[in-house]
Amino acid sequence: MTTPRRSRRNRIVLWCALAGVAAGGVWVVSRPHPGDLLPGLGPTSSKAPAAVPPPGAQAAQPPTEAQAFTAERYFPAQRTIDQDGYRARRTAARQGADCVETQADRAHDALKDLGCQAYVAVAFSRADQPVVTSVTVLRFNDAGAAAKAAQALGDKAAAFAFTLPDGTPPPAVNGTAKPMTAARVAAAGHYLTVTVSRYADQRAGNAPDQALQESTRAAAYVARAPFSWM
Repeated sequence: MTTPRRSRRNRIVLWCALAGVAAGGVWVVSRPHPGDLLPGLGPTSSKAPAAVPPPGAQAAQPPTEAQAFTAERYFPAQRTIDQDGYRARRTAARQGADCVETQADRAHDALKDLGCQAYVAVAFSRADQPVVTSVTVLRFNDAGAAAKAAQALGDKAAAFAFTLPDGTPPPAVNGTAKPMTAARVAAAGHYLTVTVSRYADQRAGNAPDQALQESTRAAAYVARAPFSWM
Protein backbone atom coordinates (compact mmCIF):
# COMPACT_ATOMS: atom_id res chain seq x y z
CA MET A 1 0.00 0.00 0.00
CA THR A 2 1.38 3.37 -1.03
CA THR A 3 1.80 5.80 1.83
CA PRO A 4 0.86 9.52 1.40
CA ARG A 5 4.51 10.49 1.79
CA ARG A 6 5.72 8.07 -0.97
CA SER A 7 2.87 9.16 -3.30
CA ARG A 8 3.78 12.82 -2.85
CA ARG A 9 7.45 12.08 -3.59
CA ASN A 10 6.57 10.17 -6.78
CA ARG A 11 4.45 13.08 -7.98
CA ILE A 12 7.35 15.48 -7.44
CA VAL A 13 9.71 13.26 -9.50
CA LEU A 14 7.12 12.99 -12.29
CA TRP A 15 6.59 16.77 -12.43
CA CYS A 16 10.36 17.37 -12.54
CA ALA A 17 10.77 14.94 -15.45
CA LEU A 18 7.91 16.56 -17.38
CA ALA A 19 9.38 19.99 -16.79
CA GLY A 20 12.78 18.84 -18.13
CA VAL A 21 11.21 17.49 -21.33
CA ALA A 22 9.23 20.69 -21.89
CA ALA A 23 12.27 22.93 -21.39
CA GLY A 24 14.95 20.99 -23.27
CA GLY A 25 13.09 18.92 -25.84
CA VAL A 26 13.25 15.17 -26.09
CA TRP A 27 16.01 13.59 -24.06
CA VAL A 28 16.73 10.11 -25.39
CA VAL A 29 18.41 7.70 -23.06
CA SER A 30 20.47 5.17 -24.91
CA ARG A 31 23.11 2.58 -24.29
CA PRO A 32 26.50 3.97 -23.24
CA HIS A 33 28.61 5.03 -26.22
CA PRO A 34 32.44 5.19 -26.21
CA GLY A 35 33.46 8.79 -25.68
CA ASP A 36 30.09 9.96 -24.27
CA LEU A 37 30.50 12.82 -21.83
CA LEU A 38 27.57 11.47 -19.82
CA PRO A 39 27.14 7.69 -20.27
CA GLY A 40 23.65 6.70 -21.32
CA LEU A 41 22.64 10.06 -22.86
CA GLY A 42 23.49 9.26 -26.44
CA PRO A 43 26.54 10.36 -28.48
CA THR A 44 27.51 13.45 -26.50
CA SER A 45 31.17 13.35 -27.43
CA SER A 46 32.33 16.04 -29.88
CA LYS A 47 34.60 13.63 -31.76
CA ALA A 48 32.99 11.48 -34.40
CA PRO A 49 33.79 7.77 -34.09
CA ALA A 50 36.45 6.50 -36.46
CA ALA A 51 35.19 4.70 -39.51
CA VAL A 52 35.58 0.97 -39.22
CA PRO A 53 36.79 -0.73 -42.43
CA PRO A 54 34.54 -3.53 -43.65
CA PRO A 55 35.60 -7.06 -42.76
CA GLY A 56 38.40 -8.32 -44.96
CA ALA A 57 39.30 -4.85 -46.30
CA GLN A 58 43.02 -4.06 -46.61
CA ALA A 59 44.31 -0.75 -45.26
CA ALA A 60 45.87 1.47 -47.93
CA GLN A 61 49.64 1.05 -47.94
CA PRO A 62 51.92 4.07 -48.45
CA PRO A 63 54.01 3.96 -51.65
CA THR A 64 57.49 2.53 -51.45
CA GLU A 65 60.47 4.80 -51.99
CA ALA A 66 60.88 3.44 -55.51
CA GLN A 67 57.19 4.05 -56.31
CA ALA A 68 57.36 7.58 -54.90
CA PHE A 69 60.38 8.50 -57.04
CA THR A 70 58.49 10.65 -59.56
CA ALA A 71 58.99 14.13 -60.95
CA GLU A 72 55.60 15.34 -59.78
CA ARG A 73 56.22 14.24 -56.20
CA TYR A 74 59.60 15.89 -55.78
CA PHE A 75 59.38 18.73 -58.33
CA PRO A 76 55.67 19.57 -58.78
CA ALA A 77 54.93 21.78 -61.76
CA GLN A 78 52.74 24.16 -59.77
CA ARG A 79 55.49 25.00 -57.26
CA THR A 80 57.62 28.06 -57.98
CA ILE A 81 61.27 27.78 -57.01
CA ASP A 82 62.63 30.74 -55.05
CA GLN A 83 66.16 30.17 -53.81
CA ASP A 84 68.66 32.98 -53.10
CA GLY A 85 67.16 35.25 -55.74
CA TYR A 86 66.77 32.44 -58.26
CA ARG A 87 63.13 32.22 -59.27
CA ALA A 88 62.11 29.52 -61.74
CA ARG A 89 59.38 27.07 -62.57
CA ARG A 90 59.48 23.48 -63.63
CA THR A 91 58.26 22.73 -67.14
CA ALA A 92 59.21 19.45 -68.80
CA ALA A 93 59.67 16.22 -66.85
CA ARG A 94 60.36 12.58 -67.59
CA GLN A 95 61.29 9.51 -65.58
CA GLY A 96 62.08 5.85 -66.00
CA ALA A 97 63.94 2.79 -64.78
CA ASP A 98 66.41 2.57 -67.68
CA CYS A 99 69.12 5.08 -66.81
CA VAL A 100 70.72 4.85 -70.24
CA GLU A 101 67.83 7.08 -71.38
CA THR A 102 69.54 9.97 -69.59
CA GLN A 103 72.63 9.77 -71.80
CA ALA A 104 73.28 12.11 -74.71
CA ASP A 105 75.16 9.34 -76.49
CA ARG A 106 73.60 6.00 -75.55
CA ALA A 107 76.32 4.11 -77.37
CA HIS A 108 78.81 5.44 -74.80
CA ASP A 109 76.89 5.11 -71.54
CA ALA A 110 78.78 6.95 -68.78
CA LEU A 111 76.59 5.15 -66.21
CA LYS A 112 77.58 1.66 -67.28
CA ASP A 113 78.35 -0.64 -64.34
CA LEU A 114 77.59 2.09 -61.78
CA GLY A 115 74.33 0.50 -60.57
CA CYS A 116 71.83 3.23 -61.44
CA GLN A 117 68.30 1.98 -60.66
CA ALA A 118 66.02 4.78 -61.90
CA TYR A 119 66.01 8.43 -62.90
CA VAL A 120 63.95 11.60 -62.92
CA ALA A 121 64.81 14.43 -65.33
CA VAL A 122 63.24 17.91 -65.21
CA ALA A 123 63.70 21.33 -66.79
CA PHE A 124 63.60 24.68 -64.99
CA SER A 125 63.06 28.04 -66.69
CA ARG A 126 64.36 31.11 -64.90
CA ALA A 127 61.77 33.86 -64.57
CA ASP A 128 64.00 36.93 -64.85
CA GLN A 129 66.61 35.77 -67.37
CA PRO A 130 66.67 33.55 -70.48
CA VAL A 131 68.44 30.77 -68.59
CA VAL A 132 67.24 27.17 -68.71
CA THR A 133 68.46 24.45 -66.37
CA SER A 134 68.35 20.69 -66.74
CA VAL A 135 68.33 18.52 -63.61
CA THR A 136 68.78 14.75 -63.68
CA VAL A 137 68.37 12.79 -60.45
CA LEU A 138 69.66 9.20 -60.40
CA ARG A 139 68.75 6.65 -57.73
CA PHE A 140 71.25 4.08 -56.46
CA ASN A 141 71.03 1.22 -53.99
CA ASP A 142 72.96 2.98 -51.24
CA ALA A 143 74.99 6.08 -50.41
CA GLY A 144 78.26 4.30 -51.20
CA ALA A 145 77.14 3.56 -54.76
CA ALA A 146 75.98 7.15 -55.23
CA ALA A 147 79.30 8.52 -53.95
CA LYS A 148 81.19 6.20 -56.32
CA ALA A 149 79.05 7.42 -59.23
CA ALA A 150 79.65 11.06 -58.25
CA GLN A 151 83.39 10.44 -58.38
CA ALA A 152 83.17 8.72 -61.76
CA LEU A 153 80.91 11.36 -63.29
CA GLY A 154 82.44 14.46 -61.72
CA ASP A 155 83.57 15.94 -65.03
CA LYS A 156 81.07 14.20 -67.31
CA ALA A 157 77.92 16.29 -66.89
CA ALA A 158 77.99 16.89 -70.65
CA ALA A 159 77.36 13.16 -71.15
CA PHE A 160 73.76 13.63 -69.95
CA ALA A 161 70.98 14.64 -72.30
CA PHE A 162 69.92 18.24 -71.62
CA THR A 163 66.20 18.49 -70.80
CA LEU A 164 64.74 21.56 -72.49
CA PRO A 165 61.67 23.42 -71.17
CA ASP A 166 59.39 21.94 -73.83
CA GLY A 167 60.80 18.43 -73.49
CA THR A 168 62.25 18.32 -77.01
CA PRO A 169 65.83 17.16 -77.68
CA PRO A 170 68.41 19.97 -77.69
CA PRO A 171 69.35 21.21 -81.16
CA ALA A 172 72.52 20.01 -82.79
CA VAL A 173 75.53 22.26 -82.31
CA ASN A 174 76.93 23.57 -85.59
CA GLY A 175 80.69 23.48 -86.08
CA THR A 176 82.95 23.41 -83.04
CA ALA A 177 81.07 26.00 -80.97
CA LYS A 178 79.51 24.56 -77.81
CA PRO A 179 76.83 26.16 -75.67
CA MET A 180 78.17 28.02 -72.66
CA THR A 181 77.24 25.92 -69.61
CA ALA A 182 77.65 25.68 -65.87
CA ALA A 183 77.37 22.21 -64.33
CA ARG A 184 77.38 20.46 -60.96
CA VAL A 185 77.41 16.77 -60.06
CA ALA A 186 76.70 15.95 -56.42
CA ALA A 187 75.52 13.02 -54.33
CA ALA A 188 72.65 13.33 -51.84
CA GLY A 189 72.05 10.22 -49.78
CA HIS A 190 71.78 7.34 -52.23
CA TYR A 191 70.83 9.72 -55.05
CA LEU A 192 73.00 11.64 -57.50
CA THR A 193 72.05 14.99 -59.03
CA VAL A 194 73.40 16.34 -62.30
CA THR A 195 72.57 20.03 -62.82
CA VAL A 196 73.43 21.92 -66.02
CA SER A 197 72.43 25.49 -67.00
CA ARG A 198 72.51 27.10 -70.45
CA TYR A 199 71.02 30.09 -72.19
CA ALA A 200 67.82 29.37 -74.07
CA ASP A 201 69.40 30.65 -77.30
CA GLN A 202 72.30 28.17 -76.86
CA ARG A 203 74.87 30.99 -77.00
CA ALA A 204 78.44 29.76 -77.06
CA GLY A 205 81.21 30.45 -74.60
CA ASN A 206 84.23 28.82 -73.06
CA ALA A 207 83.46 29.72 -69.46
CA PRO A 208 80.09 30.22 -67.70
CA ASP A 209 79.08 33.71 -66.67
CA GLN A 210 77.60 34.72 -63.33
CA ALA A 211 73.97 34.13 -64.35
CA LEU A 212 74.68 30.53 -65.33
CA GLN A 213 76.73 29.87 -62.20
CA GLU A 214 74.03 31.30 -59.92
CA SER A 215 71.29 29.33 -61.67
CA THR A 216 73.20 26.06 -61.43
CA ARG A 217 74.10 26.58 -57.78
CA ALA A 218 70.50 27.36 -56.77
CA ALA A 219 68.91 24.63 -58.90
CA ALA A 220 71.44 22.05 -57.65
CA TYR A 221 70.55 22.91 -54.06
CA VAL A 222 66.83 22.55 -54.80
CA ALA A 223 67.48 19.21 -56.52
CA ARG A 224 69.50 17.77 -53.62
CA ALA A 225 67.31 19.01 -50.77
CA PRO A 226 64.57 16.31 -50.91
CA PHE A 227 67.11 13.48 -50.97
CA SER A 228 69.83 14.61 -48.57
CA TRP A 229 68.24 12.90 -45.55
CA MET A 230 67.66 9.56 -47.29
